Amino acid sequence: MERLACCEPAGVGLHMTHWSTRSLARAAQLRGIASTISHSTVALILRDAELQPHRWRYWKTPTPDDTFRAKAAKVLWCYENAHSLAERGEVVLCVDEKPNIQALERRCPSRSMKPGLIQHQEFEYVRHGTVNFLAKLVVHTGKMRGWCLEHNDSASLRAVLPQLLWEHRQARRIHLIWDAGSSHMAHPTRSFLSSYYPQVRVLFTPAHASWLDQAELLLRAFGARYLQRGDWASRSELIEHLNASWPEYNRLYAHPFTWSWTRTQMHRWVDRYRS
Repeated sequence: MERLACCEPAGVGLHMTHWSTRSLARAAQLRGIASTISHSTVALILRDAELQPHRWRYWKTPTPDDTFRAKAAKVLWCYENAHSLAERGEVVLCVDEKPNIQALERRCPSRSMKPGLIQHQEFEYVRHGTVNFLAKLVVHTGKMRGWCLEHNDSASLRAVLPQLLWEHRQARRIHLIWDAGSSHMAHPTRSFLSSYYPQVRVLFTPAHASWLDQAELLLRAFGARYLQRGDWASRSELIEHLNASWPEYNRLYAHPFTWSWTRTQMHRWVDRYRS
């Protein structure tokens, strides 16, 4: 049973993409592993073997070459020195977008939680368009600021960059970390920054390693509190909600993220991966 569970269904001539306990029990009987076996017995066998074919998780494949090492080292250096940089008038910023947030209105009002009953939300909804949300994280304070963009493109990004950087106009240097998204990499964006903000040092995360951008952690924490279970009657209502939410996040939850992956650990990991 354990060997069968570790085998892809295609390996035994089936077209299923993955196993369940019920499909494993049926396949075991068809292949003569057991004349009869229940799915609950299969579940016990898998539990004892610490096998979970019903579960899965996405992962991104990084490319730990010399380019990855160089880019990652620059980003990690900023995280390791964010507080000391702030003390000498430099600031580390992380920026990321949450594109196409849907303004969904539920067809019926949600049913409130009661003793013994959890909250219930109507499955059917009405779409009222989407909103692109841009978030900035000040690494050494954990404070954020958000903007709702009309489009997730270079023109919309350049329209808010002056506001994004104005708060830090007195900084000797700004270390701006973001991923290699099309609006970030666009020539007009890069030209705009180099022409008007020479104190900005732009750092791109390596390919397939946008998780090095702490703004991704911020958007995950923000979305869990302010977007899940949302119900908005219009796109403008969602925009108003987002504009009111990020100041509340700063007041109630903002704190510097604990970042434990250092340059030393990164170099060891790259060396081990490449060997």
